Amino acid sequence: MSLVNRIFKKERDAASSFSFDFFFEKAVILLLAGAFLLFILYPIFTVVLKSLTKDGTWSLDHYRSLVTPRNLELIRNSVFVATLSSVIATVLAFCVGIFAHFKGVLVRKGIYRGLMMTMISPPFISAIALITLFGRRGLISYGIFGATLNPYGWHGIVLLQSLSGVSLSAMMMMTGFAQIDNRLILASRDLGADAWHTIHKVLLPSMVPTIFSVLFLQFTMNISDFTTPIIIGGRFRVLATEAYLQVYAQGNLNGAAAMAMLLLPPAMIAFYFYRSNMRKVQTLSERSKVLDRESIHFQLPQILQWVTASITIAFFLINLVQYGNIFLTAFSRNVSGSIVFTLDHWGVFQSRHVDALIRTIYMAVTASFFATVSGMLLSYYHQRRKIKGFGALEFIGSVPYIIPGIFFGLSYIVAFHRGPITLTGTLLILILNCTFRHVSVGNKAANAAFESMDHKLEWASNDLGASKVRTLITVVFPILRPTFLVSFINAFTACMTTVGPLMLLVSPGNLVTSVLMFNEINSGRYGQGAVMGSMLILITFSVNLFAIHLLNREKRN
Repeated sequence: MSLVNRIFKKERDAASSFSFDFFFEKAVILLLAGAFLLFILYPIFTVVLKSLTKDGTWSLDHYRSLVTPRNLELIRNSVFVATLSSVIATVLAFCVGIFAHFKGVLVRKGIYRGLMMTMISPPFISAIALITLFGRRGLISYGIFGATLNPYGWHGIVLLQSLSGVSLSAMMMMTGFAQIDNRLILASRDLGADAWHTIHKVLLPSMVPTIFSVLFLQFTMNISDFTTPIIIGGRFRVLATEAYLQVYAQGNLNGAAAMAMLLLPPAMIAFYFYRSNMRKVQTLSERSKVLDRESIHFQLPQILQWVTASITIAFFLINLVQYGNIFLTAFSRNVSGSIVFTLDHWGVFQSRHVDALIRTIYMAVTASFFATVSGMLLSYYHQRRKIKGFGALEFIGSVPYIIPGIFFGLSYIVAFHRGPITLTGTLLILILNCTFRHVSVGNKAANAAFESMDHKLEWASNDLGASKVRTLITVVFPILRPTFLVSFINAFTACMTTVGPLMLLVSPGNLVTSVLMFNEINSGRYGQGAVMGSMLILITFSVNLFAIHLLNREKRN
């Protein structure tokens, strides 16, 4: 910026020091900071405080009561299933990722979009397919083979968590492969290395940060999952399930707070390693790449190509069967191993649960909008304006995404059950919880967008006399429209299908579809659960398709 421009800029800043835009921006900054402190930091602090008190006095009794053989067994069970599920999901995702990476553009795009479509339903909805197809009276296990299988137990948890984690993990693997410098592969082949040696010495070492990032992220998600163990775990209990029952069945907030605190250390440690490995991935991506993947003509070994292709096809077939079974269950009953078609499930849904679906859509749209806008503003004031304190706010904003969902839900019960701000039993508490749980989605997307945005656009706007607020509205936000749309859709999908924190926050007058679906499936009413799952899938799928259409139109323009 020239000296003359700087002088004029100082004069404009001095002239506009008491303008409407100046006070409006200060109000936005204070409101943003206050909201993050009130609805993220304060609830978390109250949970920690609740776990350290008993009858109004400081006490460690709740933690001492956790050191029992049963609770130690719960911890072992949690670590066991979370670790095994994470490893299996990571291996399967690696196979899908490497297969997609060395295929053509059309196949690669098809796989990526297919993976996105498999993420539009709650993870535990796979339990419907597992139970109705392979349960004791399953359509396949009993109806075709006459076998009576027991899907309940740790093996059922591992199976469902592994399959539900493949989609996101595979997308991360594809991103990791795309960031490898293809010149390394070409150099390896030029030096005489065969395909196996190139994979062993080039691809695998380059993918280590991504592999560990996926592994730790999956572990964080699995160890805090309590819906899948409740539905399919049978007598096999984990720590997250027990913390939920402490609140839901016993009303013991202090004990639940202490138990939820035990979920924090492994989740925080796993997320720390995830972030450190993601930095290594970003370092790899900064290397210059003069070759695209099609120009190196690298082919996987035949046997590896067959194995990875089989795993990829099997994964999509399983998801196809799963979604097909959900729609089939919504329109039928299983009577002694035979299918009887009926519309009774839809009649019950229409008479009882349509209002919950409308409420869910309203909650998801509202929470996604505010989460995306808040995340983008947070990124703007931290990355672009370099306002002091917003780095700490950015970390605070990422905490709800790191910690287990049951912990964040419990924190809202403890913080807003009594006192000056009472929100329990209202729809507002659901919207606020979803908003601040997913605010980091928009924040991280905006951070990536700002890295590639030229500062000169904002300087030119300021030189023409526009205030910072007007520049933000007329220059920055229009450029970030694709980022806003992607972040909004991701948050909307998550809000429509989330269950963990909302299970503890809903009330009889403010039920949402995902929680109702969980209750129906847990009660054995799979037809009702399938109807709700079908509606969630259709709505989320339609919104995602519409978003893809808008993004494609934005690219063409």
